[in-house]
Amino acid sequence: MADSPVTLELPADVVRVVPWVDPVIDALGFDPRSDYVELFWLGVIGPSTTWLMRRLAAGLDRSPEGFTLDLVDTARALGIGGHGGLGSRNSPFARTLVRACQFGLAQPNGTQLAVRRRLPPLNARQLERLPSRLHALHGTWPLPARETPDDAARRARHLALTLVQIGESTDAVQAQLGRWRFAPDLCRAAAQWAAREHANRTFTPDAA
Repeated sequence: MADSPVTLELPADVVRVVPWVDPVIDALGFDPRSDYVELFWLGVIGPSTTWLMRRLAAGLDRSPEGFTLDLVDTARALGIGGHGGLGSRNSPFARTLVRACQFGLAQPNGTQLAVRRRLPPLNARQLERLPSRLHALHGTWPLPARETPDDAARRARHLALTLVQIGESTDAVQAQLGRWRFAPDLCRAAAQWAAREHANRTFTPDAA
């Protein structure tokens, strides 16, 4: 049984995927393409949902503000294709999307689908699904060091300023910070701050 029941209503062919910003999980969670997810989440959510989360994470790396997902193409790419996008609610791809939502990895947001860029550590209930060997291994697995919002902001500003100083545009800086998995709002703010800071440092008033 999944963690909570979900009714998913999405357009038949495409959906807008946007990042699900969660400062705690963004700091403590695991990349969907990480060893942690392959070892531990895979047995909980299954291979199709694991692969879906990996693809969505890659899409958000390329387009941090969000992107349009073709449901038919994605289903076929995962080997669980179905005609008409989601198809019936019992189609393999529909179940894959629902499973991601049931386990809190994605959530419907109007006509959009908000998706976590990092997956949280398994909770005690989810750990019960794992074989004893993996359960024991999970107990020794190091959790990511927590980065506070202030720490993330300082790090983003430092990186943004470095990029501006080597000639990158504000838009390019924002996009690169997104690829480094900073939250979209932080990417924008850090890029704008770095542009102002660089301009202030390089400004030379006219001689009197």
